[in-house]
Formats: sequence, structure tokens, C-alpha cells
Amino acid sequence: MAVKWSGGHSSSVLCLNVSAEGLVASGAERGELVLWDGGGSPVAQLRLPQAEDVTSVLFSARSPSTLYTSHGETISVLDVRSLQEPLQRFHVNEEEINCLSVNDTDSFLAAADDSGAIKVVDLESKKVSRSLRHSNICSSVAFRPQRPQSLVSCGLDMQVMLWNLQKARPLWTMNLQECDMEEESSQSAGQFFNPPLAHSLSVASCGNVFGCGAQDGKIRIFRVTGVRFERELEFQAHSLGVSQVLFMPEEYWLLSGGNDGKVLLWDVSSNVGKQQKSPAKSLHRKKAQAAASSRKDGKLNKVASNEQPGVVPKLSIEHGEKVNWLSCAEIKGSRRVLVADQTSSVSAYPLPEP
Repeated sequence: MAVKWSGGHSSSVLCLNVSAEGLVASGAERGELVLWDGGGSPVAQLRLPQAEDVTSVLFSARSPSTLYTSHGETISVLDVRSLQEPLQRFHVNEEEINCLSVNDTDSFLAAADDSGAIKVVDLESKKVSRSLRHSNICSSVAFRPQRPQSLVSCGLDMQVMLWNLQKARPLWTMNLQECDMEEESSQSAGQFFNPPLAHSLSVASCGNVFGCGAQDGKIRIFRVTGVRFERELEFQAHSLGVSQVLFMPEEYWLLSGGNDGKVLLWDVSSNVGKQQKSPAKSLHRKKAQAAASSRKDGKLNKVASNEQPGVVPKLSIEHGEKVNWLSCAEIKGSRRVLVADQTSSVSAYPLPEP
């Protein structure tokens, strides 16, 4: 059963994050920002200037009292020990920010926005060090753990990209729609009605594996090898768009939330843990598959193209509301998934132990 955290917000909660010390931050429409203790009681509240929607909240990895928040086109840096005027403000994006990510070393902050831009701020010099770009709304960006110069992003241009901050162009790009159409030419008509607009991504703690959730209800898992990445796994997760994916601290446990009102937990370790193939061998394998697929029917081809029909969730929660954000917290010695949705409360559900 869900425990409802209420009394903090008066409008829809849009985003969540949990600090290393167990403090939970939530952002909502109309500039509302709330801090919660582990028991689900609000301990501090703030309304950010201009009452613009708070679209992303993020605790610093190195300094748990520092909270980065995005509202409208602005990033505010706050001290949660005294939730008052921001310590700093960055106004570097030209359109509404959708997602923030800070690297392990707390040296760079990335902000993805509606124009498709990802502005990367050097937190020491307080200046933009890189401007990266998608051709449509950039919905999600994430630095890779243990690799402070490397990040991945996705957007409504259906592109997933791998970046290194030393370069202005992506190291590797994958167009989800083109991949689908190459492999499902016999059934591609459906793709036009439900294109794989990419909404959310999350990188596993190993730093090499990341997941992406899209509008077609599928989750795709990728592995980075050097300066490129490959799709390791693809499966139908939700009946409507996947709004959120979140890798948990366990290597390959992935939470997903969808527009179908479900929250699911997936253990993909058996699918990705063993696929440590070299890129050259993998490329050769893909070419062989492509040749074979022209001789096979669609069903066999689908399995050959890394789509796993038999991936089943480890846990299924019928939440009942479209999921805006997911986070994971350790509360009183047991783990919870925190869910933000269209309502003004946060829901906490118990999670199994690994």
C-alpha cells in the first residue's frame, strides 16, 4: 500500500530527488518547493520567484546541503539548511528547463531545455563551458557515474546521444525511429502513430549501462563501449508512454513509471550483465543478423534485434495516476519508491530487498 505524503504542495508535483542524508526535495507547479523528512512530513517550504513550475530538483553529490532547482529558464542553487533566497542563480537557458544533472565531482551542471539545448555550466567559474544540442525538445540529460566529462541525453527528436565535454558534437547518436524501422520494416506502419519520442534516461551505477524510456511504451537498454553505445535490450514495458526510468543502486534494477499509471521494477541483470562483447564483434553480429533478417519472418527478426518478449517485471504497482517523476529512498531501514504524479501529494511504496 502507498503511504501518501501530503500537506506540502497545493498543485501537481513534477519532480523529486533524495539527498545522501535522506532528505527528500519535491518541486511542483507554481514555484512550489518542499523538503520532507524520511517520515513524509514537510520540514521546509519555499515559493520560487515568478511562481514558475519547478521542473527539476537535484542534490549535490558532494555536498548534500546544496540543492539545484530549475524553474522556467532559471537554475537556482539553494542551501537546504536555510531554505531562503538562492545562493546563486544561473540564467543560461533560453527556454524552459526539463532536466538537471550534476557530475560526480560537482564540477559541471547540465541543464536540458525545450529548445533542444543542453547548457553545461562550469560550477567553479560559474560560466557556460559547453552548449550541446538536440533538434527538438531535450527531455533528459545524465552525467555518467565515475566519468565526470561524459554524459548522455535524449529528446523528442527521437535521438539518444553520448557526449564528451571536450567536444561540441556528440560522440555517438542513435535515432530510435530509424532503428525500429530498419528492424521492423514489415510492421513499421505502427511506428508513425506511436513514434519513440524519448522522455527519460538513467545511467546505472557502473556508468556503462543506461536505460531510456519512450512514448511507444518501450524501454531500451544501451551499453557504452569507448566512444559509442549499442542497444543491448529492448522490451515493451508500459501500454502508454514511459515517462520515467530510474536505475537503482543495485547494478541493474530499473524502475519505470508510465502514462498508464503503473510503476514497475525490472531486473535486467541477466540481459545486460553478460553482454560484454567487443564493438567489432558486435558490429559483425549485427551485419549477420541484418542479412539473416531478410530471409526470416518478422517474429524471428524481432528476437534477433534484441527485443526480448519475455522480460517480466519483478514488481508491479498499480499507481493509478500518470507518473511525473520517480525517486528511491531508504526510510527507516527499508527502501521505498517515491512517486510524483498529477496530484499534490507524493506516494511512497515499499520495494523488495536485493
